[in-house]
Amino acid sequence: MKITFAATAPQSPKVLARIVEQDKLPADLPAAVARGAEASRFTGKPGQLFEGFVEEGEGVTRLALAGSGTANGDTKLANLEKAGAALAAKYLTSGETSIVLDLGHGGLSAQQASAVLMGLRLRSWRWDAYRTKLKDEQKKSLAEAVVIGAPEGTEAEWTVGAAIAEGVEFTRELVAEPANVIYPESFVERCKQRFDGTGAELVVLDEKEMAELGMGALLGVAQGSVRKPRLLAIKWMGGKTGEKPLAFVGKGVTFDTGGISLKPPAGMEDMKWDMGGAGAVAGAMLALAKRKAAANVIGVVGLVENMPDGNAQRPGDVVTSMSGQTIEVINTDAEGRLVLCDALTWTQRNFDPKIVVDLATLTGAIIISLGNEHAGMFSNNDGLADRLDAAGKAVGDKLWRMPIGPAYDKLIDSPIADIKNVGPRWGGSITAAQFLHRFIDEDRPWAHLDIAGMVWADKPGATWDKGATGFAVRLLDRYVRDHAEG
Repeated sequence: MKITFAATAPQSPKVLARIVEQDKLPADLPAAVARGAEASRFTGKPGQLFEGFVEEGEGVTRLALAGSGTANGDTKLANLEKAGAALAAKYLTSGETSIVLDLGHGGLSAQQASAVLMGLRLRSWRWDAYRTKLKDEQKKSLAEAVVIGAPEGTEAEWTVGAAIAEGVEFTRELVAEPANVIYPESFVERCKQRFDGTGAELVVLDEKEMAELGMGALLGVAQGSVRKPRLLAIKWMGGKTGEKPLAFVGKGVTFDTGGISLKPPAGMEDMKWDMGGAGAVAGAMLALAKRKAAANVIGVVGLVENMPDGNAQRPGDVVTSMSGQTIEVINTDAEGRLVLCDALTWTQRNFDPKIVVDLATLTGAIIISLGNEHAGMFSNNDGLADRLDAAGKAVGDKLWRMPIGPAYDKLIDSPIADIKNVGPRWGGSITAAQFLHRFIDEDRPWAHLDIAGMVWADKPGATWDKGATGFAVRLLDRYVRDHAEG
């Protein structure tokens, strides 16, 4: 969606929208609209919306009131996002191409006004690239919002917000695309296109280069597919020269059949989004580059396709990781940790980062534990965990810390190798995290985010439609703003 700012509203706008605090219906509303809002029990609750009609000369303007909840509290920004999102949901397929959003009421700050715009833009995103037979009333029509009455500083605040929104949208795009379109090589090419001109540096390793580095774990997953693996690093060095970077590492299994340990057919189509961790890293890096973040950040993604070919690795195979640790592959469907362990080793050896955060749609077990309300967080560092949790709460990407420890670690000891890639049936998300922990350098702050329940939604949410959510992009950006930029 295109968002522009204007000093005054266009003459006779077709849609004029206002943000309304809870239980504070504006006194200057036309009488018919005010009575209609009261009759409809519109009170201004977060995301609540009422539409009335006002005669403007020879035309009629649709006057929309979007509720933003109460004025105070920790949820104020989230509620303002819901107000903007409600407008997008209402008019996305309405036939209207543009709305006028009047932010000159209610005493909003620039940050609060930008939150309304964030909700409006994020909720207006929809992936229709392959839908050719939509009826007119199903087609997305809303393309522009003209903002009037914006508080001082809103345009500057929104410049940053728009960059973050673009990062979220890029993640959604990558996750939404089918696996015959987004696979390791094309993921890299899509990133090259989107990062062109941003100042970010992209480094790509192919299969031969990874073999020379000893990435036997990652390459073992990829060997059953005709799609060749890639390792992609996105470098944004906007901070102080010589300062150690932050590192975000993402699992990029562009399609996961389970390999020889084949998944059941029902629902396997969803495994196109098993690269959601890599998508989140790419989107976060795009947001940082677009807003010219004053921080040094490295985004690394391991990209493979997991297929059950005659050349695919077998349950019981032993592979040697880049770290030198040997891994007994008990289940080829526990492949994401094999990809991540080599990506984590390479990242630490090449960049010696201050902290490492990996993101992955790693286990179904985390969905059993937390549903679709929180991502699971595992960490060896309380301070890092607390900071990530706070960043997630600030932007609505919620985390829930889960345990790791020596008792769980014993569950993945192998009788013939250094480690096996799965433990027993219970504690599956925990033993997956324990596996990754073995590849983290001693004393290096690290967190693992299992986002399997969060990257895709079966129904619309506050700021997303059904489908790809863009989860974790804003979380990572907020962490960088709060703890890496001076």
